[in-house]
Amino acid sequence: MRSRTIIPEVLDSAQLVRFYDEAYSQDADAAQLYARWRALGAVGKAEHTIALCERAGVRPASTLEVGCGDGALLCELRRRSFGGRLSGAEISETAAALSRTRPEIDDVAVYDGLHLPAVGAYDLGILSHVLEHVPHPAALLAEVARVCRAVLVEVPLEENLSARRAGKRERSAEVGHLQRLDRAAARRIVADAGLSVACELDDPLPLAVHGFFANTPSARARATAKWALRSGLHRLAPSLARRLFTVHYASLCLPAA
Repeated sequence: MRSRTIIPEVLDSAQLVRFYDEAYSQDADAAQLYARWRALGAVGKAEHTIALCERAGVRPASTLEVGCGDGALLCELRRRSFGGRLSGAEISETAAALSRTRPEIDDVAVYDGLHLPAVGAYDLGILSHVLEHVPHPAALLAEVARVCRAVLVEVPLEENLSARRAGKRERSAEVGHLQRLDRAAARRIVADAGLSVACELDDPLPLAVHGFFANTPSARARATAKWALRSGLHRLAPSLARRLFTVHYASLCLPAA
């Protein structure tokens, strides 16, 4: 089991709030580009959520996404008529304000990054690409499990050969990744939160994701080759693929008892 801290200093909630407020405060062109990027990522995340809930027999009438960002995933779930009443919680007021403009989302609250409001209970909680951003992932997962009957967790598995390169480590730090996980470490976080994995999957990501930022013919050709190599290797030898490059890992978690 491996879990490494990418950014050495321990960030408090106020620092995290400032970091993500700045991340969602961009000029118009950058905001439009990254809104499209988040919407594209939300397609796969929604597919993972629905597939794992179906496997586990979870049919949520209410869903809470903690760390909902601009609401892209909740909107994608609404388009697929999944999740019932859709709520979000965000540490960043800037991101929460963006989510509140989405008619697909029923309500969005700002929380302190540690404690969720005690009111209500949800059938499904979602922590999609959140746990790698926080100093104490098991504590946050346990808090979400306190108010949700089941929790969908998704993280990138960045404890691999490719992600050890200096450029990759720098990029992870730039986007706020505090943890670098492999699958065993992700499972350990679930266990430390008092939960068990009901079902799981990992995904080397589709061509559209690999090629999103490729804006020249040569860049698109490299992205296509990268996608073909990774998807093929993951299909044939998933364990080896996880050791060589980053895949996205998702699990549906239930109370251990």
